[in-house]
This record gives sequence, C-alpha cells and structure tokens, in this order.
Amino acid sequence: MKKQIPLAGVIGNPVSLSKSPKLHRHWLRRYGLLGDYVPLHVETSNLETVVRALPKMGFVGANVTFPHKMDVMQFADQVSDRATLIGAANTLIFKDDGRIFADNTDGYGFMANLRQNAPAWDPRSGPALVLGAGGASRAIIVALADAGVPEIMLTNRTRTKSDALRAEFGARIRVIDWVQAGNAIEDAATLINTTSLGMTGQPELRVPLDGLRADTLVTDIVYAPLQTNLLAQAAAMGCQTVDGLGMLLHQGVPGFERWFGARPDVDDATRQAVLG
Repeated sequence: MKKQIPLAGVIGNPVSLSKSPKLHRHWLRRYGLLGDYVPLHVETSNLETVVRALPKMGFVGANVTFPHKMDVMQFADQVSDRATLIGAANTLIFKDDGRIFADNTDGYGFMANLRQNAPAWDPRSGPALVLGAGGASRAIIVALADAGVPEIMLTNRTRTKSDALRAEFGARIRVIDWVQAGNAIEDAATLINTTSLGMTGQPELRVPLDGLRADTLVTDIVYAPLQTNLLAQAAAMGCQTVDGLGMLLHQGVPGFERWFGARPDVDDATRQAVLG
C-alpha cells in the first residue's frame, strides 16, 4: 500500500493574498519532498467542521491566519504553552490519531526576521510602540517581553482591546490612546505595525510620524505591498526598516519541519521564490 501524500494548507478569510502556498511549495521542491500546500478559504461558521475534517483528507497540518487564530484554540485537543500564553494559534499539527495540536510560531517568526535583517537591534535599547491589538500583536508582545524590551506601549483603534491585553499581560504594557500614537512615537526605540492598515485593499495607516527618530527601528508585519507607506516614510527619515515578508518566512519554518520532516532555510532564494 502506497504511503499517502502529506498535505498542508493555510486557513483564512480571505486567503487569496497569502504567500504561504508559494513558500511551502518552494521548500517542497527545494528539498525533493512529496507533499502539497493549498489555500483554504473558510468561513468562521464552518471553521470547526473544516478543521476536524482535514486529517481525514490526508492533511498533516495547517497554518491559520486572519480571522481564525483565536477561534481555532477553542476546539484544539492540545495547545502549546506558547499558544496558551498568547491566546492565539497560527500552526496546527494533526497527530496520527487525528488529534489537533495548536501552536503559535508568529513571535518566533517576528524575532527571527529582526535577527536576520537588523542584527544590531538591541531589544533593551528602549520602549517599543506596538500598533494593533489582534492575534499577531499578542504574539509579538510576548516575544518582545521575552527578549527584554523594557516597556511596551500599545495602541489600538478600539481602546478596550488594548486595555484587555494590558490586564492579561501585565504592567510592562502601557496603553496609549490611538489619537496619541504620533506623540508616543517620539519615545519609541522600536515601532511595529501589527494592524492590516496599509495592506493592499485596506485603508492606509494614518499615524503621524513627525516625531520618529532616525535611530528607531521600524517594522511592519504587512507584506502586501512589501514596501508599505509606513516603511517608505520611515526610511526617508533615516530609520532602519524591516519588511514583513521575513516574519512570514520564518514563522513557517517550525510547521514545515513538523509536517514534512525537514527544517528549511530562509535565504535569498526563499525570498525570491515567494516574491516571484
């Protein structure tokens, strides 16, 4: 009896802009592995039904993207400590017995991207200003705290979400009103956009950048377009910038290794394959 070809995919709504299929298919070809990786557009009302059916269809796992990262936690059979702390999952691993294991590799991907593309960045150099309080923000806040960032200033268009994260994660977070974000930039050693603002098809991010210092590192987790207006303006003001594609590439590494049995490299060839 022939071994079943392993399948994986990305679950989201919408999912058409995801570059994960290009990424994982590139790695499968590069390492000569059997398997495939497909985009899966899933409505929230169908999420549990779809996820529970995937192991029966030959899927060994899946990535989870907007807006399902928190919802998928509710019916996972096992959740990693990291995903529990973050309160969201972006990586599912289906065990041989059909049980669903949920993990979160977003924080890992975020930090690996900074280490690769801004190796001189020192998380202890000063406060970080995080724009947004969604699932990706939660992972990045945990990663920043673990890395030793002394203070995390958090701002979101809906303040109640920021307040909820401060209540959950503690005093290292200082909540800033969205209308005051431009003023808070003056104090930030690191500026991170975790919102969808600036993404293709979404409204622009309209936070004033006048107070941005040239020694502030600016990164945006949006990668479509690759050079967001935030990054373009920051670069014009002399800041070092890191685009969001590297976070996508690095967060995919642990899942790919678990699903297909090889740990892939993130290099220029990987980047070009995803952009091409």
